Amino acid sequence: MATILRPPAPLEWSAGTPTLFLAGSIAMGQAEPWQAEFEQALADLPITILNPRRLDWDSAWEQSIHNPHFRAQVEWELAAQERADLIVMYFAPETSAPISLLELGLFGRDRRMVVCCPAGFWRKGNVDVVCARYDIPQVASLAALIEHARAWATGDAGQH
Repeated sequence: MATILRPPAPLEWSAGTPTLFLAGSIAMGQAEPWQAEFEQALADLPITILNPRRLDWDSAWEQSIHNPHFRAQVEWELAAQERADLIVMYFAPETSAPISLLELGLFGRDRRMVVCCPAGFWRKGNVDVVCARYDIPQVASLAALIEHARAWATGDAGQH
């Protein structure tokens, strides 16, 4: 069964357990809760899912390095992505996802990422060019992203 870790939980899991980070649009109130769909679809697998969607997020937190809650959230996300075996990134068309774009730039060259950027995302062209340039696999839909992650987690050599 999948283990789900969310901030501020410590990033601890058994050695050898495949880890998957759910990167992409969050935009509370705008983006669909696509991470929950991922968790449900992969719940039967022996993996650790690193989900940055914090259940107790407070939108009143000042987004400043000096705010310990905000800083801890950002540092958790960065550390989780650095340690994940696979980063799946979803750009919801109804969001601008500036932090996801930043993370694509930070982690895209690591060869541990797969991206879904559907038509309608405001910077789809930029995402497509970055993915083509750095050989980052792309899929066409959230369902295909879930399928890719499942194939990776079950060891289907053609998917990673």
